[in-house]
Amino acid sequence: MFMGEFDHSIDSKGRFIIPSKFREDLGDEFVITAGLDGCLFVYPKTEWETFSLELAKLPGTKEARQLQRYFLAKAAACEVDKQGRALIPMKLRECAGLDKDIVFVGVLNKIEIWSKERWDNNNDYEDVDAIAEHMSQYGISF
Repeated sequence: MFMGEFDHSIDSKGRFIIPSKFREDLGDEFVITAGLDGCLFVYPKTEWETFSLELAKLPGTKEARQLQRYFLAKAAACEVDKQGRALIPMKLRECAGLDKDIVFVGVLNKIEIWSKERWDNNNDYEDVDAIAEHMSQYGISF
Protein backbone atom coordinates (compact mmCIF):
# COMPACT_ATOMS: atom_id res chain seq x y z
CA MET A 1 0.00 0.00 0.00
CA PHE A 2 1.25 3.44 -0.94
CA MET A 3 0.81 6.40 1.38
CA GLY A 4 2.53 9.67 2.10
CA GLU A 5 3.52 12.81 0.23
CA PHE A 6 7.04 13.45 -1.08
CA ASP A 7 8.46 16.48 -2.89
CA HIS A 8 10.92 15.67 -5.67
CA SER A 9 12.02 17.03 -9.02
CA ILE A 10 12.46 15.83 -12.58
CA ASP A 11 15.41 16.70 -14.77
CA SER A 12 15.25 18.34 -18.20
CA LYS A 13 14.97 14.92 -19.88
CA GLY A 14 11.95 13.96 -17.77
CA ARG A 15 13.75 11.55 -15.44
CA PHE A 16 12.93 11.21 -11.77
CA ILE A 17 14.07 9.21 -8.78
CA ILE A 18 11.36 7.21 -7.04
CA PRO A 19 10.96 8.13 -3.37
CA SER A 20 12.64 5.48 -1.22
CA LYS A 21 9.39 4.78 0.67
CA PHE A 22 7.79 3.65 -2.63
CA ARG A 23 10.66 1.77 -4.32
CA GLU A 24 10.15 -1.71 -2.93
CA ASP A 25 6.39 -1.83 -3.49
CA LEU A 26 6.62 -0.24 -6.94
CA GLY A 27 9.35 -2.52 -8.27
CA ASP A 28 11.65 -2.00 -11.25
CA GLU A 29 8.86 -2.21 -13.84
CA PHE A 30 5.66 -0.19 -13.63
CA VAL A 31 3.14 1.74 -15.72
CA ILE A 32 2.51 5.48 -15.82
CA THR A 33 -0.67 6.85 -17.34
CA ALA A 34 -2.84 9.94 -17.31
CA GLY A 35 -4.69 10.25 -14.05
CA LEU A 36 -7.63 12.27 -12.83
CA ASP A 37 -7.69 15.85 -11.53
CA GLY A 38 -4.57 16.77 -13.54
CA CYS A 39 -2.06 14.26 -12.20
CA LEU A 40 -0.45 11.03 -13.42
CA PHE A 41 -1.17 7.57 -12.03
CA VAL A 42 1.70 5.15 -11.43
CA TYR A 43 0.84 1.47 -10.99
CA PRO A 44 3.06 -1.44 -10.06
CA LYS A 45 2.93 -3.99 -12.88
CA THR A 46 0.56 -6.35 -11.04
CA GLU A 47 -1.81 -3.52 -10.06
CA TRP A 48 -1.83 -2.29 -13.66
CA GLU A 49 -2.84 -5.75 -14.85
CA THR A 50 -5.70 -5.78 -12.31
CA PHE A 51 -6.78 -2.26 -13.36
CA SER A 52 -6.66 -3.22 -17.06
CA LEU A 53 -8.87 -6.23 -16.40
CA GLU A 54 -11.39 -3.97 -14.64
CA LEU A 55 -11.39 -1.62 -17.64
CA ALA A 56 -11.95 -4.61 -19.95
CA LYS A 57 -15.08 -5.56 -17.97
CA LEU A 58 -16.77 -2.23 -18.69
CA PRO A 59 -19.81 -2.34 -21.00
CA GLY A 60 -19.48 -1.34 -24.64
CA THR A 61 -20.98 2.10 -24.09
CA LYS A 62 -19.44 5.24 -25.52
CA GLU A 63 -18.49 6.46 -22.03
CA ALA A 64 -16.79 3.16 -21.22
CA ARG A 65 -14.83 3.20 -24.48
CA GLN A 66 -13.73 6.79 -23.79
CA LEU A 67 -12.55 5.85 -20.32
CA GLN A 68 -10.65 2.82 -21.66
CA ARG A 69 -8.96 4.98 -24.30
CA TYR A 70 -8.13 7.71 -21.79
CA PHE A 71 -6.15 5.38 -19.55
CA LEU A 72 -4.76 2.92 -22.11
CA ALA A 73 -3.77 5.21 -24.99
CA LYS A 74 -1.58 7.32 -22.73
CA ALA A 75 -0.11 4.44 -20.71
CA ALA A 76 3.66 3.88 -20.83
CA ALA A 77 5.61 0.95 -19.45
CA CYS A 78 8.59 2.21 -17.46
CA GLU A 79 11.73 0.70 -16.02
CA VAL A 80 14.19 1.96 -13.46
CA ASP A 81 17.70 2.54 -14.85
CA LYS A 82 21.01 1.69 -13.14
CA GLN A 83 21.01 5.07 -11.38
CA GLY A 84 17.54 4.43 -9.92
CA ARG A 85 15.80 6.81 -12.29
CA ALA A 86 12.77 6.41 -14.53
CA LEU A 87 11.55 8.48 -17.45
CA ILE A 88 8.16 10.14 -17.78
CA PRO A 89 7.37 10.40 -21.52
CA MET A 90 6.94 13.94 -22.85
CA LYS A 91 3.22 13.51 -23.65
CA LEU A 92 2.52 12.52 -20.07
CA ARG A 93 4.62 15.37 -18.69
CA GLU A 94 2.61 17.77 -20.83
CA CYS A 95 -0.67 16.14 -19.79
CA ALA A 96 0.09 16.70 -16.09
CA GLY A 97 1.88 20.04 -16.51
CA LEU A 98 5.11 18.65 -15.05
CA ASP A 99 8.12 20.91 -15.23
CA LYS A 100 10.71 20.65 -12.46
CA ASP A 101 9.12 20.43 -9.03
CA ILE A 102 6.82 17.44 -8.57
CA VAL A 103 4.98 15.75 -5.72
CA PHE A 104 4.52 12.01 -5.27
CA VAL A 105 1.38 11.06 -3.37
CA GLY A 106 0.73 7.49 -2.23
CA VAL A 107 -2.92 6.54 -2.71
CA LEU A 108 -3.49 2.90 -1.71
CA ASN A 109 -2.62 0.75 -4.76
CA LYS A 110 -1.07 3.51 -6.87
CA ILE A 111 1.08 6.62 -6.75
CA GLU A 112 -0.02 9.98 -8.09
CA ILE A 113 2.54 12.36 -9.60
CA TRP A 114 1.54 16.03 -9.46
CA SER A 115 3.22 19.21 -10.57
CA LYS A 116 4.00 21.06 -7.33
CA GLU A 117 1.85 23.99 -8.44
CA ARG A 118 -1.19 21.82 -9.28
CA TRP A 119 -0.83 19.87 -6.04
CA ASP A 120 -0.75 23.07 -4.00
CA ASN A 121 -3.84 24.39 -5.83
CA ASN A 122 -5.83 21.11 -5.68
CA ASN A 123 -4.83 20.09 -2.20
CA ASP A 124 -7.78 21.84 -0.51
CA TYR A 125 -9.55 19.82 2.13
CA GLU A 126 -12.05 22.43 3.31
CA ASP A 127 -15.00 20.20 2.37
CA VAL A 128 -13.53 16.91 3.63
CA ASP A 129 -16.09 16.68 6.46
CA ALA A 130 -18.97 16.81 3.97
CA ILE A 131 -17.24 14.30 1.70
CA ALA A 132 -16.68 11.94 4.65
CA GLU A 133 -20.37 12.10 5.53
CA HIS A 134 -21.30 11.02 2.00
CA MET A 135 -18.93 8.05 2.16
CA SER A 136 -21.16 6.40 4.75
CA GLN A 137 -23.36 5.24 1.87
CA TYR A 138 -20.42 3.03 0.81
CA GLY A 139 -20.06 1.51 4.26
CA ILE A 140 -17.14 3.68 5.33
CA SER A 141 -17.31 5.36 8.71
CA PHE A 142 -14.78 7.61 10.37
